[in-house]
Amino acid sequence: MSAYFVMIREKTTDAAALAEYGAKAGGTLAGHSMKPIAFYGALDQVEGEPVEGAVILEFADMAAARAWYDSPAYQEVAKLRHAGSVSRTFFIEGV
Repeated sequence: MSAYFVMIREKTTDAAALAEYGAKAGGTLAGHSMKPIAFYGALDQVEGEPVEGAVILEFADMAAARAWYDSPAYQEVAKLRHAGSVSRTFFIEGV
């Protein structure tokens, strides 16, 4: 069953760190098969607090999604996202 990684960026706190994250995050996907579903496209927010953007990545299953997210390569780069933004991330299984 497909699994999705969802990242919601609520606000930028350090633009330089976030730019570095953006430059390096794609490289962490080498060897991990995924499909980008949404990547900072236009938002039409209808409820809740404002957000700056969102990303949705599709993986073959939860194990594949976690293998990428838990990899040392991504965890090192994720430190830049943590330093540069307030964000929420989660996984959700498809139907």
